Amino acid sequence: MIETPYLLFLGDAPDQLAAKVAQGIRDWRPENAVGQFRLPECKATVGLTDMTLAEAKAAGAKTLVIGVANRGGVISQAWKEVLIQALAEGFDLASGLHNLLRNEPDLVMAAKANGRMLHDVRIPSVQYPIANGVKRTGKRMLAVGTDCSVGKMYTALAVDEEMRKRGMKSSFRATGQTGILITGDGVPLDAVIADFMAGSIEYLTPDNDPDHWDIIEGQGSLFHVSYSGVTLALIHGGQPDALVVCHEPTRPHMRGLPGYQLPTLEAVRDTALHLAQVANPACQVVGYAINTYSMAEDEALAYLKATEDRLGLPAVDPLRTGTAPLVDALAAL
Repeated sequence: MIETPYLLFLGDAPDQLAAKVAQGIRDWRPENAVGQFRLPECKATVGLTDMTLAEAKAAGAKTLVIGVANRGGVISQAWKEVLIQALAEGFDLASGLHNLLRNEPDLVMAAKANGRMLHDVRIPSVQYPIANGVKRTGKRMLAVGTDCSVGKMYTALAVDEEMRKRGMKSSFRATGQTGILITGDGVPLDAVIADFMAGSIEYLTPDNDPDHWDIIEGQGSLFHVSYSGVTLALIHGGQPDALVVCHEPTRPHMRGLPGYQLPTLEAVRDTALHLAQVANPACQVVGYAINTYSMAEDEALAYLKATEDRLGLPAVDPLRTGTAPLVDALAAL
């Protein structure tokens, strides 16, 4: 088990989105985060106190968590001095990057010399089956999106939280590094061999009570040429009864793909629903989750209303307005 609380390492994150791992932990498990550590070049913050390693250790931090999700998921050489020093000062290290801590000889040597642990959460711990498409009991909701990093995890966590407040049976099902670090369990989907991706999601969301909801964290986008494969595995392996379409309206292009514009909400709705109904013909789109973080209050509320009026389903910002209308729609299924 990864020991808490954490010191969140933001490294040299070039923008706020790059610090989404740290931000997710800060927002959803604030009790597990005592502070943040940033290199001078860092252009992101999660609003915690900036601490030295010694200050964080004195505050009780036990694990330095790499809170950066950079393109390609690599451990930067610019971080190594801090990571090695953290091990020397008694911290364990935890990372969800593709580039594994355990494959870095200098980190392995420092961990061994100081009796510390290296935690790679993006390593599948189960031998997942190939998907069989057999219908499972219980209900499932999946967040899909127009792009990467538009709020699919936040939407799923917020829906799960609202359901629990109402006394409904609900489980958030993590499928990425941040969700796993938040909940302590899940499937690191983008590290699963392709043939077993859909099967891993069947494994993650097994038979359950008829009124129990699995709220599945989305990944990627069907329209993102880099990461569409993980999205399709979630759609087919999850066999969702309901889809929520997520979107960030101020983005100029697909993340990391300047030559690709974002698809419309209608395009994502129709494509995702068509593919979802292959595995579950009863699947429905129940609403839209709009990330309005970069918009002023009046502009955001006007955008949500316009989206509802145009598409005829609830449109919410999970953090600004809450997810009650989405949960109302799910409860009615």
